[in-house]
Amino acid sequence: MTDIQEIGFGGGCHWCTEAVFQNLKGVRHVQQGWIASIGKNEAYSEAVWLHFDRDQIDLKTLIEIHLHTHKSTSNHSMRKKYRSAVYTFSEVQKKMAERLVKNLQTDFDKPIITQVLPFQAFKPSEESVQNYYVKNPEKPFCTSFIEPKLKIVLTKFSQYTRAIKEKSFITKPLVDKKSKM
Repeated sequence: MTDIQEIGFGGGCHWCTEAVFQNLKGVRHVQQGWIASIGKNEAYSEAVWLHFDRDQIDLKTLIEIHLHTHKSTSNHSMRKKYRSAVYTFSEVQKKMAERLVKNLQTDFDKPIITQVLPFQAFKPSEESVQNYYVKNPEKPFCTSFIEPKLKIVLTKFSQYTRAIKEKSFITKPLVDKKSKM
């Protein structure tokens, strides 16, 4: 029996984040769009929402990959649109993610600014931009921004990767959750 879990990640362009996580073994579904949390983070921000098989890839690896494939130490002017976050689905997952982010700080020279936030709601991107990298691998955005992130995954996390550009990893959209909590 598989142990399927949910998690959300935001940090940079959701086209990039989508491509990174679509290429990982054990990730069952990836949908790009916007995630909202609570309180001062209730505005939607670009992100992906995914289901993963914890028996094939663990939360630590997913968070580590996320931190290494976006500017997790840069508090730039576009952070409202590109909030650096891990969106959790339970209190247990939240505490685990907070501990993992804290422990992974040793991988970075500057402080990690990635927040661990509760997942509140999701709005999917338009169908025309879903699976952006798979549909447009030769476009300048893909070669300039997505491929460097995929190269990080292939070199640093190769044991977790599928064949890049392999069409079999394209997943159906997840159910549209307007509110999860």
